[in-house]
Amino acid sequence: MHTPSPFPFPSLKTKKKKANYESPFPSKERKKESDVVMEASQPSKGAGGRRGGNRKKAISKSVKAGLQFPVGRIARFMKKGRYAQRMGTGAPIYLAAVLEYLAAEVLELAGNAARDNKKNRINPRHLLLAIRNDEELGKLLHGVTIANGGVLPNINPILLPKKTTHSSASADDNKSKPKPKPKLKT
Repeated sequence: MHTPSPFPFPSLKTKKKKANYESPFPSKERKKESDVVMEASQPSKGAGGRRGGNRKKAISKSVKAGLQFPVGRIARFMKKGRYAQRMGTGAPIYLAAVLEYLAAEVLELAGNAARDNKKNRINPRHLLLAIRNDEELGKLLHGVTIANGGVLPNINPILLPKKTTHSSASADDNKSKPKPKPKLKT
């Protein structure tokens, strides 16, 4: 006699589905030319990206703008900070470009200061020397205190010893002989 199957739908039980995946290894079979043409003619994406297919690689806003500083992060901070009700799309790009320029300028001058001191590493002292010796950066960062930066070397000229214009031998001769006083006409 017939024994009842624990599976209620025998037709589904007996059918085996074909694997619907592609092997990562290249197939030995060659594709037909008609298959290749059909694959190329099908759009990879539909409206709103609902259709399957290959996604194109994401390109960040920083790469599009040709910048190193993160445009997306700056945009997020500007929105979060509520600096204004509305913000243009170019504002974070412009701000990122300005910040990148300032950073490059300070780092270049600090690197020069480090090289002048025969050092390979930039430290706060080099940053301070770079900023304070540059007129425009000094004006921009006038009220900024840099920790462990020290101060600019500066000696008031009044405190320096006076320089003599004559040689030391002629100076000694002048001291030993008193100068005659000019006679006043009356």
